[in-house]
Amino acid sequence: MLGFVWRGYDQMRSEKPSVDGQDLERSITQLLAPRIDRAMSGDEPFYIQHGPFERETMQPPPAQPPQYDIAFVLRKEERIMWPMEAKVLETSGAVSELGYLLSGTTGDTFQNIARKTPCKLEAHPAFSSRPQRLSRHTRNIPSGKAYPSKFSCHHLILEFPNLKRASGQ
Repeated sequence: MLGFVWRGYDQMRSEKPSVDGQDLERSITQLLAPRIDRAMSGDEPFYIQHGPFERETMQPPPAQPPQYDIAFVLRKEERIMWPMEAKVLETSGAVSELGYLLSGTTGDTFQNIARKTPCKLEAHPAFSSRPQRLSRHTRNIPSGKAYPSKFSCHHLILEFPNLKRASGQ
């Protein structure tokens, strides 16, 4: 899945599509999702979806379900998703899990993530030439749920150095 993200990103960087400066995060994500899709063969056991809702943790009505930025959705069981959350990082000091970096360096960004989160960042062996790190976590499982207690987060920094937020943002 991560290879498809990087291929979609490479395609987007080479095409330089018009990005809405008033809503950078959604605009970039909306443009990235179809490029990830085009990188796939169509024979994968999953597909890519922009803006899917996550109903597993939804509060009772009238609450709205949380919404992922992008997710890989399992074809055989569409409730199973591998989500990607995206954030615009104005600088390498403004950190999050998957970021669209506008200025600063990816090295500084990863150092700031490591300082601000209680996790160790490791290089991913399959993507050692990319600005990507891996962190491993253990979570408490809610009663009656069969989630795995151990999981990994992949921190990808997608650089868009020439993008700027529209004034007033």
